[in-house]
Amino acid sequence: MNPQQTHRRFFAILLLALATAPALAIDDYTLGPDSQPQENVPKGVITKHHHASNLFAGAQRDYWVYVPQKYDPNQPTPVMIFQDGGGFQNPTGGYRVPIVLDNLIYKKELPPMIAIFINPGVIPAPNGSTAAPDPLVKSNPPQQTPRFNRSFEYDSPTDLYARFLLEEILPEVARDYNLSKNGNDRGLCGSSSGGIAAFTAAWERPTEFTRVISFIGSFSNLRGGHSYPTMIRKTEPKPIRVFLQDGSNDLDNFAGSWWLANQEMAAALKFAGYDYTFAPGDGQHSGKHGGSILPDALRFIWRDYPNPVTASLKNSKQPIVEILIGGEGWQLVGEGFRFTEGPAADDKGNVFFTDIPNKKIHKIDPDGKISVFVADSGSANGLKFGPDGKLYAAQNGNKKIVAYDADGKETVIANDIESNDLVVTFRGGVYVTDPGHRQVWYIPPGGEKEVVDTGLNFPNGITLTPDQTQLIVADMRSQYLYAFTIQPDGSLINKQPFFTLHVPLDKTEGNADGICADNQGRVYATSHLGLQVFDPAGRVNCIINKPQNKWLANVCFGGKDLDWIYVACSDKIYRRHVKAKGILYFQGPSLPPTPRL
Repeated sequence: MNPQQTHRRFFAILLLALATAPALAIDDYTLGPDSQPQENVPKGVITKHHHASNLFAGAQRDYWVYVPQKYDPNQPTPVMIFQDGGGFQNPTGGYRVPIVLDNLIYKKELPPMIAIFINPGVIPAPNGSTAAPDPLVKSNPPQQTPRFNRSFEYDSPTDLYARFLLEEILPEVARDYNLSKNGNDRGLCGSSSGGIAAFTAAWERPTEFTRVISFIGSFSNLRGGHSYPTMIRKTEPKPIRVFLQDGSNDLDNFAGSWWLANQEMAAALKFAGYDYTFAPGDGQHSGKHGGSILPDALRFIWRDYPNPVTASLKNSKQPIVEILIGGEGWQLVGEGFRFTEGPAADDKGNVFFTDIPNKKIHKIDPDGKISVFVADSGSANGLKFGPDGKLYAAQNGNKKIVAYDADGKETVIANDIESNDLVVTFRGGVYVTDPGHRQVWYIPPGGEKEVVDTGLNFPNGITLTPDQTQLIVADMRSQYLYAFTIQPDGSLINKQPFFTLHVPLDKTEGNADGICADNQGRVYATSHLGLQVFDPAGRVNCIINKPQNKWLANVCFGGKDLDWIYVACSDKIYRRHVKAKGILYFQGPSLPPTPRL
Protein backbone atom coordinates (compact mmCIF):
# COMPACT_ATOMS: atom_id res chain seq x y z
CA MET A 1 0.00 0.00 0.00
CA ASN A 2 1.53 3.31 -1.10
CA PRO A 3 1.58 6.40 1.19
CA GLN A 4 -1.35 8.00 -0.63
CA GLN A 5 -3.53 4.91 -0.07
CA THR A 6 -2.45 4.82 3.58
CA HIS A 7 -3.57 8.42 4.11
CA ARG A 8 -6.93 7.79 2.42
CA ARG A 9 -7.55 4.74 4.60
CA PHE A 10 -6.58 6.67 7.76
CA PHE A 11 -9.01 9.51 7.03
CA ALA A 12 -11.78 7.04 6.16
CA ILE A 13 -11.37 5.33 9.54
CA LEU A 14 -11.26 8.73 11.31
CA LEU A 15 -14.47 9.91 9.61
CA LEU A 16 -16.22 6.64 10.52
CA ALA A 17 -15.14 7.01 14.14
CA LEU A 18 -16.38 10.61 14.30
CA ALA A 19 -19.69 9.64 12.73
CA THR A 20 -20.37 6.83 15.22
CA ALA A 21 -19.03 8.55 18.38
CA PRO A 22 -21.57 10.01 20.84
CA ALA A 23 -21.94 13.80 20.58
CA LEU A 24 -20.20 15.86 23.27
CA ALA A 25 -22.75 17.26 25.72
CA ILE A 26 -22.58 21.01 26.16
CA ASP A 27 -24.90 22.64 28.69
CA ASP A 28 -26.64 19.28 29.07
CA TYR A 29 -27.66 19.77 32.70
CA THR A 30 -30.97 18.79 34.26
CA LEU A 31 -32.78 19.59 37.47
CA GLY A 32 -32.60 16.93 40.17
CA PRO A 33 -35.21 15.80 42.69
CA ASP A 34 -34.41 18.64 45.11
CA SER A 35 -35.63 21.06 42.44
CA GLN A 36 -38.95 19.23 41.90
CA PRO A 37 -42.10 19.54 44.02
CA GLN A 38 -42.28 16.68 46.51
CA GLU A 39 -45.36 15.22 48.11
CA ASN A 40 -45.81 15.88 51.83
CA VAL A 41 -43.24 18.71 51.79
CA PRO A 42 -44.68 21.88 53.36
CA LYS A 43 -44.83 24.77 50.90
CA GLY A 44 -43.68 28.29 51.66
CA VAL A 45 -45.62 31.38 50.68
CA ILE A 46 -44.45 33.96 48.11
CA THR A 47 -45.70 37.55 47.97
CA LYS A 48 -44.88 40.23 45.41
CA HIS A 49 -43.88 43.80 46.30
CA HIS A 50 -42.73 47.02 44.64
CA HIS A 51 -39.92 49.33 45.71
CA ALA A 52 -38.85 52.84 44.72
CA SER A 53 -35.23 53.51 45.64
CA ASN A 54 -33.55 56.54 47.15
CA LEU A 55 -29.93 55.43 46.83
CA PHE A 56 -30.50 54.56 43.17
CA ALA A 57 -32.39 57.76 42.52
CA GLY A 58 -35.64 57.17 40.62
CA ALA A 59 -35.13 53.41 40.20
CA GLN A 60 -38.18 51.19 40.63
CA ARG A 61 -38.29 47.44 40.90
CA ASP A 62 -40.38 44.46 41.88
CA TYR A 63 -39.29 42.03 44.52
CA TRP A 64 -40.73 38.87 46.03
CA VAL A 65 -40.55 37.47 49.55
CA TYR A 66 -40.60 33.75 50.29
CA VAL A 67 -41.62 32.73 53.80
CA PRO A 68 -41.21 29.06 54.81
CA GLN A 69 -44.04 27.26 56.51
CA LYS A 70 -41.84 26.83 59.59
CA TYR A 71 -41.32 30.58 59.96
CA ASP A 72 -41.42 31.59 63.62
CA PRO A 73 -42.10 35.33 64.06
CA ASN A 74 -40.63 35.14 67.56
CA GLN A 75 -37.20 34.07 66.28
CA PRO A 76 -34.78 36.14 64.14
CA THR A 77 -34.83 34.32 60.80
CA PRO A 78 -31.90 33.77 58.38
CA VAL A 79 -32.15 35.44 54.98
CA MET A 80 -31.09 34.60 51.42
CA ILE A 81 -31.12 37.41 48.85
CA PHE A 82 -31.30 36.60 45.12
CA GLN A 83 -30.42 39.12 42.44
CA ASP A 84 -32.46 39.05 39.21
CA GLY A 85 -35.10 37.76 41.58
CA GLY A 86 -37.96 37.28 39.12
CA GLY A 87 -36.13 34.45 37.40
CA PHE A 88 -34.92 32.78 40.59
CA GLN A 89 -38.38 32.70 42.19
CA ASN A 90 -40.15 31.34 39.09
CA PRO A 91 -41.51 27.86 40.05
CA THR A 92 -41.20 26.66 36.45
CA GLY A 93 -37.88 28.40 35.65
CA GLY A 94 -34.32 27.19 35.62
CA TYR A 95 -33.63 27.68 39.35
CA ARG A 96 -36.98 27.19 41.14
CA VAL A 97 -35.57 28.48 44.39
CA PRO A 98 -38.81 28.31 46.43
CA ILE A 99 -39.17 24.60 45.60
CA VAL A 100 -35.52 23.95 46.49
CA LEU A 101 -35.90 25.82 49.78
CA ASP A 102 -39.07 23.88 50.62
CA ASN A 103 -37.28 20.58 50.07
CA LEU A 104 -33.99 21.40 51.81
CA ILE A 105 -35.66 23.04 54.81
CA TYR A 106 -37.94 20.00 55.14
CA LYS A 107 -34.89 17.69 55.11
CA LYS A 108 -33.20 19.98 57.67
CA GLU A 109 -30.31 20.57 55.27
CA LEU A 110 -31.00 24.28 55.52
CA PRO A 111 -32.33 26.29 58.44
CA PRO A 112 -35.79 27.79 57.93
CA MET A 113 -35.07 31.01 56.07
CA ILE A 114 -36.76 33.88 54.35
CA ALA A 115 -35.73 34.54 50.76
CA ILE A 116 -35.88 37.93 49.06
CA PHE A 117 -35.88 37.95 45.25
CA ILE A 118 -34.97 41.39 43.91
CA ASN A 119 -35.14 42.60 40.34
CA PRO A 120 -32.66 45.22 39.11
CA GLY A 121 -33.94 48.77 39.02
CA VAL A 122 -35.47 50.58 36.08
CA ILE A 123 -35.82 54.35 35.89
CA PRO A 124 -39.01 55.02 33.91
CA ALA A 125 -38.95 57.07 30.74
CA PRO A 126 -40.60 60.50 30.93
CA ASN A 127 -43.81 58.94 29.57
CA GLY A 128 -43.77 56.47 32.46
CA SER A 129 -42.74 53.45 30.42
CA THR A 130 -40.49 50.83 32.05
CA ALA A 131 -40.27 48.60 28.99
CA ALA A 132 -37.88 48.76 26.06
CA PRO A 133 -39.49 50.37 22.98
CA ASP A 134 -40.51 48.17 20.07
CA PRO A 135 -38.57 49.43 17.01
CA LEU A 136 -41.36 48.14 14.71
CA VAL A 137 -44.07 50.18 16.38
CA LYS A 138 -44.51 53.82 15.41
CA SER A 139 -46.13 56.10 17.97
CA ASN A 140 -47.02 59.74 18.39
CA PRO A 141 -45.44 61.08 20.53
CA PRO A 142 -42.26 59.10 19.82
CA GLN A 143 -41.47 56.12 22.02
CA GLN A 144 -39.16 56.79 24.97
CA THR A 145 -36.53 54.56 26.50
CA PRO A 146 -36.26 53.98 30.26
CA ARG A 147 -32.89 53.69 31.98
CA PHE A 148 -32.07 50.08 32.79
CA ASN A 149 -29.97 50.06 35.97
CA ARG A 150 -28.91 46.42 36.01
CA SER A 151 -25.27 46.82 34.96
CA PHE A 152 -24.81 49.96 37.06
CA GLU A 153 -26.20 48.31 40.18
CA TYR A 154 -24.68 44.85 39.69
CA ASP A 155 -21.35 45.29 37.88
CA SER A 156 -20.01 48.29 39.82
CA PRO A 157 -17.46 47.05 42.41
CA THR A 158 -18.49 49.61 45.05
CA ASP A 159 -20.44 49.54 48.31
CA LEU A 160 -23.58 51.15 46.82
CA TYR A 161 -25.52 47.93 46.20
CA ALA A 162 -24.65 46.60 49.66
CA ARG A 163 -25.93 49.86 51.13
CA PHE A 164 -29.11 49.53 49.07
CA LEU A 165 -29.74 46.12 50.59
CA LEU A 166 -28.87 47.20 54.13
CA GLU A 167 -30.52 50.60 54.14
CA GLU A 168 -33.59 50.04 51.96
CA ILE A 169 -34.61 46.46 51.16
CA LEU A 170 -33.86 44.64 54.42
CA PRO A 171 -35.49 47.32 56.65
CA GLU A 172 -38.54 47.33 54.37
CA VAL A 173 -38.99 43.56 54.56
CA ALA A 174 -38.20 43.61 58.29
CA ARG A 175 -41.35 45.67 58.90
CA ASP A 176 -43.34 42.50 58.23
CA TYR A 177 -40.94 39.74 59.21
CA ASN A 178 -38.44 39.09 61.97
CA LEU A 179 -35.21 39.07 59.95
CA SER A 180 -31.91 38.28 61.60
CA LYS A 181 -29.45 41.17 61.67
CA ASN A 182 -26.50 38.83 62.15
CA GLY A 183 -24.27 38.69 59.08
CA ASN A 184 -23.70 34.98 59.68
CA ASP A 185 -27.41 34.51 58.98
CA ARG A 186 -27.35 36.25 55.59
CA GLY A 187 -26.52 34.81 52.18
CA LEU A 188 -26.44 36.23 48.66
CA CYS A 189 -26.90 34.58 45.28
CA GLY A 190 -26.88 35.74 41.69
CA SER A 191 -26.12 34.75 38.12
CA SER A 192 -23.91 36.59 35.62
CA SER A 193 -23.86 40.26 36.69
CA GLY A 194 -26.03 39.22 39.63
CA GLY A 195 -23.21 36.86 40.65
CA ILE A 196 -20.60 39.60 40.90
CA ALA A 197 -23.21 41.77 42.68
CA ALA A 198 -23.60 39.07 45.33
CA PHE A 199 -19.84 38.83 45.82
CA THR A 200 -19.38 42.61 45.87
CA ALA A 201 -21.99 43.13 48.59
CA ALA A 202 -20.26 40.55 50.81
CA TRP A 203 -16.78 41.88 49.98
CA GLU A 204 -17.80 45.43 50.91
CA ARG A 205 -19.78 44.42 54.03
CA PRO A 206 -18.35 41.09 55.24
CA THR A 207 -19.78 41.55 58.73
CA GLU A 208 -23.26 41.87 57.17
CA PHE A 209 -23.17 39.15 54.48
CA THR A 210 -21.01 36.05 54.84
CA ARG A 211 -22.35 33.48 52.35
CA VAL A 212 -22.10 33.91 48.56
CA ILE A 213 -23.21 31.93 45.51
CA SER A 214 -22.13 33.13 42.06
CA PHE A 215 -23.28 31.35 38.91
CA ILE A 216 -21.46 32.34 35.68
CA GLY A 217 -20.33 35.49 37.52
CA SER A 218 -19.30 38.51 35.45
CA PHE A 219 -15.85 39.00 37.00
CA SER A 220 -14.75 40.75 33.82
CA ASN A 221 -14.05 44.35 32.96
CA LEU A 222 -17.62 45.52 32.46
CA ARG A 223 -17.10 48.12 35.19
CA GLY A 224 -13.85 47.05 36.84
CA GLY A 225 -14.79 43.70 38.39
CA HIS A 226 -11.72 42.11 36.79
CA SER A 227 -9.67 43.62 39.65
CA TYR A 228 -11.14 41.26 42.26
CA PRO A 229 -8.56 38.45 41.89
CA THR A 230 -5.75 40.93 42.57
CA MET A 231 -7.57 42.46 45.53
CA ILE A 232 -8.35 39.02 46.99
CA ARG A 233 -4.67 38.07 46.78
CA LYS A 234 -3.55 41.25 48.56
CA THR A 235 -6.33 41.91 51.08
CA GLU A 236 -6.50 40.35 54.52
CA PRO A 237 -9.01 37.47 54.25
CA LYS A 238 -12.59 38.36 55.07
CA PRO A 239 -15.17 36.09 56.75
CA ILE A 240 -16.88 35.04 53.51
CA ARG A 241 -17.71 31.55 52.20
CA VAL A 242 -17.97 31.44 48.40
CA PHE A 243 -19.48 29.03 45.86
CA LEU A 244 -18.45 29.73 42.24
CA GLN A 245 -19.70 28.05 39.07
CA ASP A 246 -18.82 28.63 35.44
CA GLY A 247 -18.56 26.80 32.13
CA SER A 248 -15.79 26.54 29.57
CA ASN A 249 -18.14 27.83 26.85
CA ASP A 250 -19.11 30.97 28.73
CA LEU A 251 -18.89 34.45 27.21
CA ASP A 252 -15.73 35.78 25.57
CA ASN A 253 -16.21 39.39 24.50
CA PHE A 254 -14.94 42.98 24.78
CA ALA A 255 -14.92 42.78 28.60
CA GLY A 256 -12.90 39.57 28.78
CA SER A 257 -13.36 35.83 29.12
CA TRP A 258 -15.89 34.83 31.79
CA TRP A 259 -14.36 31.34 31.96
CA LEU A 260 -10.85 32.65 32.54
CA ALA A 261 -12.09 35.31 34.98
CA ASN A 262 -13.88 32.75 37.14
CA GLN A 263 -10.80 30.53 37.15
CA GLU A 264 -8.78 33.57 38.26
CA MET A 265 -11.30 34.15 41.06
CA ALA A 266 -11.06 30.55 42.19
CA ALA A 267 -7.25 30.62 42.10
CA ALA A 268 -7.17 33.86 44.10
CA LEU A 269 -9.58 32.53 46.73
CA LYS A 270 -7.40 29.43 47.07
CA PHE A 271 -4.21 31.53 47.31
CA ALA A 272 -5.74 33.64 50.08
CA GLY A 273 -6.99 30.61 52.00
CA TYR A 274 -10.75 31.19 51.70
CA ASP A 275 -13.44 28.63 52.40
CA TYR A 276 -14.67 28.27 48.82
CA THR A 277 -15.46 25.79 46.08
CA PHE A 278 -15.47 26.09 42.30
CA ALA A 279 -17.82 24.00 40.17
CA PRO A 280 -16.45 24.04 36.60
CA GLY A 281 -18.43 22.71 33.67
CA ASP A 282 -18.74 22.92 29.91
CA GLY A 283 -21.80 25.14 29.89
CA GLN A 284 -22.51 28.35 28.06
CA HIS A 285 -23.74 31.64 29.53
CA SER A 286 -26.94 30.16 30.85
CA GLY A 287 -28.47 29.02 34.11
CA LYS A 288 -28.67 25.34 33.20
CA HIS A 289 -25.60 24.22 35.14
CA GLY A 290 -26.24 26.61 38.03
CA GLY A 291 -29.85 25.57 38.33
CA SER A 292 -28.91 21.90 38.39
CA ILE A 293 -26.46 22.38 41.28
CA LEU A 294 -28.32 25.09 43.22
CA PRO A 295 -29.24 22.63 46.01
CA ASP A 296 -25.57 21.67 46.43
CA ALA A 297 -24.52 25.31 46.37
CA LEU A 298 -26.98 26.17 49.13
CA ARG A 299 -25.86 23.18 51.17
CA PHE A 300 -22.23 24.29 50.79
CA ILE A 301 -22.60 27.89 51.93
CA TRP A 302 -24.94 26.93 54.81
CA ARG A 303 -23.07 23.84 55.96
CA ASP A 304 -22.36 23.60 59.71
CA TYR A 305 -24.84 26.40 60.40
CA PRO A 306 -25.16 28.05 62.92
CA ASN A 307 -21.38 27.86 63.33
CA PRO A 308 -20.04 31.19 62.08
CA VAL A 309 -18.16 31.72 58.85
CA THR A 310 -14.70 32.93 59.87
CA ALA A 311 -11.60 34.31 58.21
CA SER A 312 -8.30 32.53 58.68
CA LEU A 313 -4.65 32.92 57.68
CA LYS A 314 -4.02 29.19 58.16
CA ASN A 315 -4.08 28.29 54.45
CA SER A 316 -3.12 31.68 53.06
CA LYS A 317 -0.07 32.13 50.84
CA GLN A 318 -0.37 35.92 50.92
CA PRO A 319 2.55 38.19 51.87
CA ILE A 320 0.28 39.44 54.63
CA VAL A 321 1.16 36.33 56.69
CA GLU A 322 4.63 37.86 57.17
CA ILE A 323 2.97 40.71 59.08
CA LEU A 324 -0.22 39.46 60.73
CA ILE A 325 -0.56 36.83 63.43
CA GLY A 326 -3.35 34.30 62.96
CA GLY A 327 -6.13 34.83 65.47
CA GLU A 328 -4.90 38.29 66.46
CA GLY A 329 -7.41 40.90 65.31
CA TRP A 330 -7.96 44.55 66.08
CA GLN A 331 -8.44 45.41 69.76
CA LEU A 332 -10.37 48.49 70.79
CA VAL A 333 -8.16 50.66 72.98
CA GLY A 334 -10.32 53.74 73.44
CA GLU A 335 -13.53 55.31 72.15
CA GLY A 336 -15.77 58.30 72.66
CA PHE A 337 -13.41 60.77 70.98
CA ARG A 338 -14.46 63.21 68.28
CA PHE A 339 -11.66 62.58 65.77
CA THR A 340 -8.43 60.75 66.58
CA GLU A 341 -5.13 61.42 64.80
CA GLY A 342 -1.34 61.42 64.97
CA PRO A 343 -0.37 58.29 66.96
CA ALA A 344 3.33 58.35 67.95
CA ALA A 345 5.41 56.05 70.14
CA ASP A 346 8.20 56.69 72.66
CA ASP A 347 10.92 54.24 73.74
CA LYS A 348 9.02 53.08 76.82
CA GLY A 349 6.12 51.48 74.98
CA ASN A 350 3.75 54.43 75.34
CA VAL A 351 1.70 55.74 72.42
CA PHE A 352 0.40 59.30 72.24
CA PHE A 353 -2.45 60.50 70.00
CA THR A 354 -4.51 63.61 69.40
CA ASP A 355 -8.24 64.24 69.53
CA ILE A 356 -8.23 67.27 67.25
CA PRO A 357 -11.70 68.79 67.85
CA ASN A 358 -11.36 68.38 71.63
CA LYS A 359 -7.84 69.89 71.53
CA LYS A 360 -6.32 67.14 73.63
CA ILE A 361 -3.29 64.85 73.46
CA HIS A 362 -3.80 61.46 75.13
CA LYS A 363 -1.27 58.91 76.32
CA ILE A 364 -1.74 55.13 76.11
CA ASP A 365 0.54 53.15 78.41
CA PRO A 366 1.75 49.64 77.41
CA ASP A 367 -1.16 48.09 79.31
CA GLY A 368 -3.69 50.09 77.31
CA LYS A 369 -4.61 52.64 79.99
CA ILE A 370 -5.43 56.08 78.54
CA SER A 371 -4.75 59.39 80.27
CA VAL A 372 -4.70 63.04 79.18
CA PHE A 373 -1.18 64.28 78.46
CA VAL A 374 -2.01 67.81 77.22
CA ALA A 375 -5.38 69.38 78.02
CA ASP A 376 -5.18 72.15 75.39
CA SER A 377 -3.16 71.09 72.35
CA GLY A 378 -4.05 73.97 70.05
CA SER A 379 -5.87 71.48 67.80
CA ALA A 380 -2.67 69.53 67.27
CA ASN A 381 -2.71 66.91 64.53
CA GLY A 382 0.46 64.90 63.79
CA LEU A 383 2.90 63.88 66.53
CA LYS A 384 6.45 62.47 66.60
CA PHE A 385 9.19 62.10 69.20
CA GLY A 386 12.55 63.74 68.61
CA PRO A 387 16.10 62.85 69.71
CA ASP A 388 15.75 65.27 72.64
CA GLY A 389 13.01 63.08 74.14
CA LYS A 390 10.33 65.68 73.44
CA LEU A 391 7.02 65.10 71.69
CA TYR A 392 6.78 67.30 68.60
CA ALA A 393 3.32 68.38 67.46
CA ALA A 394 1.81 70.00 64.36
CA GLN A 395 -0.23 72.58 66.29
CA ASN A 396 -2.20 73.92 63.37
CA GLY A 397 -4.84 75.65 65.50
CA ASN A 398 -2.15 78.10 66.63
CA LYS A 399 -0.10 77.90 63.39
CA LYS A 400 2.91 76.56 65.28
CA ILE A 401 5.19 73.57 65.51
CA VAL A 402 5.78 72.85 69.18
CA ALA A 403 7.55 70.31 71.39
CA TYR A 404 6.37 69.00 74.76
CA ASP A 405 8.64 67.76 77.52
CA ALA A 406 7.75 64.85 79.81
CA ASP A 407 5.52 67.11 81.91
CA GLY A 408 3.61 68.48 78.91
CA LYS A 409 5.37 71.84 78.97
CA GLU A 410 5.34 73.43 75.52
CA THR A 411 8.28 74.92 73.57
CA VAL A 412 7.72 76.66 70.23
CA ILE A 413 9.87 75.30 67.38
CA ALA A 414 8.41 77.41 64.56
CA ASN A 415 5.74 80.10 64.22
CA ASP A 416 3.44 81.10 61.37
CA ILE A 417 3.34 77.68 59.78
CA GLU A 418 0.30 75.74 58.64
CA SER A 419 0.69 72.05 59.23
CA ASN A 420 -0.91 68.65 59.19
CA ASP A 421 1.70 66.00 59.99
CA LEU A 422 5.42 65.85 60.72
CA VAL A 423 8.43 63.62 61.16
CA VAL A 424 11.65 64.27 63.11
CA THR A 425 15.04 62.91 62.04
CA PHE A 426 17.67 61.54 64.42
CA ARG A 427 19.58 64.83 64.00
CA GLY A 428 16.53 66.85 65.07
CA GLY A 429 15.44 68.19 61.68
CA VAL A 430 11.67 68.43 61.30
CA TYR A 431 9.74 67.90 58.04
CA VAL A 432 6.16 69.22 58.03
CA THR A 433 3.32 68.82 55.53
CA ASP A 434 1.25 71.89 54.70
CA PRO A 435 -1.70 70.70 52.55
CA GLY A 436 -3.38 74.09 52.41
CA HIS A 437 -0.44 75.55 50.52
CA ARG A 438 0.51 72.28 48.79
CA GLN A 439 4.01 72.30 50.21
CA VAL A 440 6.46 70.60 52.56
CA TRP A 441 8.49 72.54 55.15
CA TYR A 442 11.85 71.72 56.67
CA ILE A 443 12.94 73.12 60.03
CA PRO A 444 16.65 72.46 60.65
CA PRO A 445 17.84 72.07 64.26
CA GLY A 446 17.93 75.57 65.70
CA GLY A 447 17.28 77.11 62.26
CA GLU A 448 14.54 78.84 60.32
CA LYS A 449 11.79 77.01 58.49
CA GLU A 450 11.99 76.75 54.70
CA VAL A 451 9.87 75.24 51.96
CA VAL A 452 11.55 72.20 50.42
CA ASP A 453 8.81 70.99 48.06
CA THR A 454 5.72 72.37 46.33
CA GLY A 455 3.11 71.03 43.95
CA LEU A 456 1.53 67.99 45.60
CA ASN A 457 -2.26 68.11 45.56
CA PHE A 458 -2.64 67.57 49.31
CA PRO A 459 0.57 66.59 51.15
CA ASN A 460 -0.50 64.83 54.32
CA GLY A 461 1.17 61.82 55.99
CA ILE A 462 4.95 61.85 56.17
CA THR A 463 7.65 59.40 57.22
CA LEU A 464 11.26 58.31 56.60
CA THR A 465 12.88 55.16 55.34
CA PRO A 466 14.70 53.23 58.10
CA ASP A 467 18.10 54.52 56.97
CA GLN A 468 16.69 58.08 56.94
CA THR A 469 18.07 58.81 53.48
CA GLN A 470 14.62 59.20 51.92
CA LEU A 471 11.52 61.16 52.85
CA ILE A 472 8.10 59.77 51.93
CA VAL A 473 5.07 62.05 51.65
CA ALA A 474 1.47 60.93 51.08
CA ASP A 475 -0.49 62.96 48.54
CA MET A 476 -3.96 62.30 49.89
CA ARG A 477 -5.75 63.65 46.82
CA SER A 478 -3.99 61.40 44.35
CA GLN A 479 -3.12 57.70 44.28
CA TYR A 480 0.53 58.22 45.16
CA LEU A 481 3.04 58.47 47.94
CA TYR A 482 6.06 60.49 46.84
CA ALA A 483 9.67 59.58 47.59
CA PHE A 484 12.48 62.16 47.89
CA THR A 485 16.20 61.82 48.47
CA ILE A 486 17.32 63.90 51.49
CA GLN A 487 20.39 66.07 50.97
CA PRO A 488 22.87 66.79 53.83
CA ASP A 489 21.38 70.27 54.24
CA GLY A 490 17.84 68.86 54.48
CA SER A 491 16.79 69.83 50.98
CA LEU A 492 15.03 67.29 48.77
CA ILE A 493 15.85 65.91 45.31
CA ASN A 494 14.79 62.98 43.10
CA LYS A 495 11.03 63.46 43.60
CA GLN A 496 9.02 60.51 42.30
CA PRO A 497 5.43 59.20 42.68
CA PHE A 498 7.11 56.00 43.83
CA PHE A 499 4.28 54.23 45.71
CA THR A 500 0.97 53.64 43.90
CA LEU A 501 -2.12 53.02 46.03
CA HIS A 502 -5.08 50.87 45.12
CA VAL A 503 -8.08 53.19 44.75
CA PRO A 504 -11.77 52.15 44.82
CA LEU A 505 -13.36 52.56 41.42
CA ASP A 506 -15.94 55.00 42.77
CA LYS A 507 -13.15 57.24 44.11
CA THR A 508 -10.56 59.39 42.39
CA GLU A 509 -8.19 59.65 45.36
CA GLY A 510 -6.30 57.08 47.41
CA ASN A 511 -6.98 58.94 50.66
CA ALA A 512 -3.54 58.20 52.07
CA ASP A 513 -3.79 60.16 55.30
CA GLY A 514 -1.14 58.83 57.70
CA ILE A 515 1.93 56.70 56.93
CA CYS A 516 4.72 54.91 58.81
CA ALA A 517 7.45 52.34 58.14
CA ASP A 518 8.69 49.15 59.77
CA ASN A 519 12.23 47.86 60.23
CA GLN A 520 12.04 45.88 56.97
CA GLY A 521 11.45 49.06 54.99
CA ARG A 522 7.78 48.35 54.37
CA VAL A 523 5.57 51.44 54.27
CA TYR A 524 2.08 51.43 55.80
CA ALA A 525 -0.50 53.90 54.45
CA THR A 526 -4.03 54.47 55.68
CA SER A 527 -6.51 54.60 52.81
CA HIS A 528 -10.10 54.12 51.68
CA LEU A 529 -9.49 50.38 51.34
CA GLY A 530 -7.67 49.83 54.63
CA LEU A 531 -4.05 49.84 55.69
CA GLN A 532 -2.09 49.37 52.44
CA VAL A 533 1.40 47.93 52.89
CA PHE A 534 4.12 48.65 50.31
CA ASP A 535 7.33 46.74 49.90
CA PRO A 536 10.53 48.85 49.61
CA ALA A 537 10.23 48.66 45.82
CA GLY A 538 7.01 50.66 46.00
CA ARG A 539 4.44 47.90 45.34
CA VAL A 540 1.33 47.19 47.41
CA ASN A 541 1.88 43.69 48.78
CA CYS A 542 -1.07 43.54 51.11
CA ILE A 543 -4.02 45.43 52.55
CA ILE A 544 -4.98 45.08 56.20
CA ASN A 545 -8.71 45.49 56.84
CA LYS A 546 -9.99 48.50 58.75
CA PRO A 547 -11.12 47.88 62.32
CA GLN A 548 -14.39 49.68 61.54
CA ASN A 549 -15.96 51.04 58.38
CA LYS A 550 -14.96 54.64 59.07
CA TRP A 551 -12.18 57.07 58.22
CA LEU A 552 -8.76 55.53 58.85
CA ALA A 553 -6.64 58.55 59.75
CA ASN A 554 -3.17 57.51 60.90
CA VAL A 555 -0.92 54.67 62.00
CA CYS A 556 2.20 53.93 64.05
CA PHE A 557 4.02 51.05 65.70
CA GLY A 558 4.08 51.03 69.48
CA GLY A 559 4.43 48.89 72.57
CA LYS A 560 7.60 47.89 74.40
CA ASP A 561 8.84 45.79 71.47
CA LEU A 562 7.29 47.96 68.76
CA ASP A 563 5.25 44.97 67.61
CA TRP A 564 1.80 46.52 67.94
CA ILE A 565 0.17 48.50 65.14
CA TYR A 566 -1.90 51.41 66.48
CA VAL A 567 -4.45 53.15 64.25
CA ALA A 568 -6.56 56.26 64.69
CA CYS A 569 -9.92 55.39 63.15
CA SER A 570 -12.42 58.22 63.37
CA ASP A 571 -13.80 58.26 66.94
CA LYS A 572 -11.73 55.32 68.20
CA ILE A 573 -8.18 54.05 68.73
CA TYR A 574 -7.34 50.41 67.96
CA ARG A 575 -4.23 48.26 68.16
CA ARG A 576 -3.18 44.90 66.79
CA HIS A 577 -0.35 42.54 67.76
CA VAL A 578 1.74 41.69 64.68
CA LYS A 579 4.93 39.92 63.57
CA ALA A 580 6.36 43.12 62.08
CA LYS A 581 8.34 45.59 64.18
CA GLY A 582 8.43 49.34 63.94
CA ILE A 583 11.28 51.81 64.24
CA LEU A 584 11.91 54.94 66.30
CA TYR A 585 13.66 57.50 64.15
CA PHE A 586 15.17 59.36 67.10
CA GLN A 587 17.23 56.25 67.90
CA GLY A 588 19.20 56.65 64.67
CA PRO A 589 19.24 55.14 61.17
CA SER A 590 18.97 51.41 60.57
CA LEU A 591 19.59 49.46 57.38
CA PRO A 592 16.64 47.38 56.12
CA PRO A 593 17.13 44.28 53.95
CA THR A 594 17.84 44.83 50.26
CA PRO A 595 14.45 44.89 48.50
CA ARG A 596 13.40 42.14 46.15
CA LEU A 597 13.13 43.86 42.79
